[in-house]
Formats: sequence, structure tokens, C-alpha cells
Amino acid sequence: MSSTVSAPTPTVRIGSRKSQLALVQTYWVREQLQQRFPERSFEVHTMSTQGDKILDVALAKIGDKGLFTKELELGMLNNETDFAVHSLKDLPTNLPEGLVLGCVTERENPADALVVHEKHRDKQLSTLPAGAVVGTSSLRRLAQLRHHFPHLEFKDVRGNLNTRLAKLDAGEYDALILAYAGLHRLEMSDRIHQVIPPEISLHAVGQGALGIECRAGDTETLNLIKSLEHTPTAQRCYAERAFLRTLEGGCQVPIGVNTHIEGEQLTLTGMVASLDGKRLVRDTVTGAAESAEQLGVELASRLRQMGAQEILDEIFAQIQRSERF
Repeated sequence: MSSTVSAPTPTVRIGSRKSQLALVQTYWVREQLQQRFPERSFEVHTMSTQGDKILDVALAKIGDKGLFTKELELGMLNNETDFAVHSLKDLPTNLPEGLVLGCVTERENPADALVVHEKHRDKQLSTLPAGAVVGTSSLRRLAQLRHHFPHLEFKDVRGNLNTRLAKLDAGEYDALILAYAGLHRLEMSDRIHQVIPPEISLHAVGQGALGIECRAGDTETLNLIKSLEHTPTAQRCYAERAFLRTLEGGCQVPIGVNTHIEGEQLTLTGMVASLDGKRLVRDTVTGAAESAEQLGVELASRLRQMGAQEILDEIFAQIQRSERF
């Protein structure tokens, strides 16, 4: 008897969050793959994550890694979807058994951006008046901005981008700090008042890049999504993720990074700050881009020697205390 080789399944199922930004990113991935593999069909399956459902509590208090990814990961593990598209900054550095980060796409500008209320159109971050209320849901941004601008007030802000901007325009906030990439992808670049330089705010690990996660060993899907890999972005993000993983940080911890590649050399800057912004340690390493993860581990070790571990231990203790009440 002759054996027959079955043709690949024509329909590839893509997992995505339901948010507007997530769908814009996912449909971009689908379009890119459809162009490369016209013989296949790609369908998007949407689902809500815990982070999408709980909008009245600060992210740090809901805490935990996988806030925006767990449901998507279960979809893959249960064979309901073949891969999932994430904002890479939301994807934990330690993935569930059976899943892998299969692709990192070319990065948008990873910087943070200042968006202001109309009455502050003539201001920059450094010239906002004392007591101005700045909205952010990120402890990383909060700690760095408190460090540089202790005269400003900071208030948590949740919800999708349109909700946040509506709260700003209604006067609940004087300004917001948002990701440049999200505003750009949603064609809201006109709202960007100032791109915040890395000297003030190092960005989140993986910010601006998309991470495509799939089942380990699913070579067919891996071969499809690898066609979208952007090697320089992947090297930068693997260095950043190794730095974060080594420090055992998550979304509740003020850890920021900045990376760039020149030729074959990758430079990684990282920082750890206390929640009040009064203590901040920061350093930079440079080395071969092909050894990206090793550079991340090296920088984490350096910052630990500079006092980062004491800051992190204190933050974890604070989080544990707040969870008891």
C-alpha cells in the first residue's frame, strides 16, 4: 500500500484580543501572511482577556503576568487557534509549556508620547505647571516621571485609547502618557504632542513590536509566521526580554529599556526605579547583536550590583502587603 501525504490545512486560525488596537495589529499580520501565502486562508478569532474585562482597578493591583495573554494562550493549547498576535510588551518573558515566541515583527517607534489637554498646547512635559494631573497606567512611566518631575501629580487611567483620550478631553487629566506605537497604528499621530526622549523615560520591554506566539513543534505554523520576522527588532527585543526575565520583573515593576543596533553591535540601556521615583539605577552594555540574550543577562547582573535587587525586593513586599487588604 502506498502512503499518502495529506495537504496542509488550508485555514489558519489567528487568536486576537477584541480591542481596536489588537484588531488593527492582527489584521495587519493577516494581510501580510495572505500576500505571502495566497493559497492559504487566515481567519481571526477574537476573545476578551482578564485585562480587557477589569477596567476599574489599576493594572499593578490586578497584577500578574499574562493579564492580556492567558486566554489567547489557552486557545492555542486547546487547539482552537493556531497562533496569537500580541503587543510584545504584554507577553510574559516565561511562556506556558508548549508555547513559543515564533516571530517578532519590525518595530514601530517604541518611545512613550505626551498627549495634552487643549489648554496645555503651548507646554512640554518639562513645562507643565506644578500640580498638573498626568494619567498613566504604567508603574514604569510613573516611577521615571516622578523621578524627573516630582512637582506633577499622577493619576491612574484605564480603558482603551478612545476612552482615555475622551477622559483627557473632558478635563479629567491635564495630560496622558501613551505609547507612540499605539497612537500611530490607530492613525492618531496628530494627538502626539511630544515624543518623550529616553533620557526621561525608557520604554517597556518589547514596546512597539508585535510578538506572534504559537505551539512549540508546530513547524507548519512556525514556517508561516517566521516570514514576518525582522531580525534586528528580534535581537533588540530578545536582549530586552532576557534583561526583564533575569530581574524577574512583570507589569507591576518599574523596569525600562532602550536598545539600538549599529552594524553588528547591540547597545542595551536598562533601569530599575522605586515606586516613588526617588531611587533609580541605570546602566548600559554593548556587545555582539547575535549574543543579544547574554547582553540582557549581563545588564541585569550589573544593575543588581548597583542596588536594583533591593529596590525590587521592596516593591514585591509592598505589592504583597497591598494584596492582603
